[in-house]
Amino acid sequence: MTRKGRRLVLISVGLGVLALAAGLILTALNDTIVFFRTPTEVAAKTFAPGSRLRMGGLVESGSVEKHGATTQFIVTDGNAQVKVAYTGLLPDLFREGQGVVTEGILQSDGTVKADSVLAKHDERYMPREVADALKKSGHWKEGEEGGPMPPPAKPAAPVKPSAALPTVSPAPVTAAAERSPAQ
Repeated sequence: MTRKGRRLVLISVGLGVLALAAGLILTALNDTIVFFRTPTEVAAKTFAPGSRLRMGGLVESGSVEKHGATTQFIVTDGNAQVKVAYTGLLPDLFREGQGVVTEGILQSDGTVKADSVLAKHDERYMPREVADALKKSGHWKEGEEGGPMPPPAKPAAPVKPSAALPTVSPAPVTAAAERSPAQ
């Protein structure tokens, strides 16, 4: 075999090993990667039952039902609604009409069995994906509750000490105060 032939075989084997490694990595990551979806995408039934997904939107008013430790509610983006079932303690800020992100498994009846529910942490904060989905559907209104956060306020000017306030100096230490009672 010529030098050129050996080089070609070596490069071919190297590329084959690299392709195999990339394939194995992508297969392993496929089970752990969860993409963000809107209720419209989930309701379109493009996902197989049993697939894991992350869905965000608003909790529809009047949809929260508690059955023991299980809570059922509807998440909407204004175009479609998806029923979510969650067993466990909900975040303190979870309530109707507020933004929420759920992560779980899509059931055969179209319900998402969530294993985690995240509620927005501030009256004006909303995850970027949820805000983008609401803007796309036309349900986003600037300046209202759930709108973008305002720019941070400018820090106040430092307070200068007033000359009118008396200054207090520490009391002088006497020789008697320095002696301990044991002496």
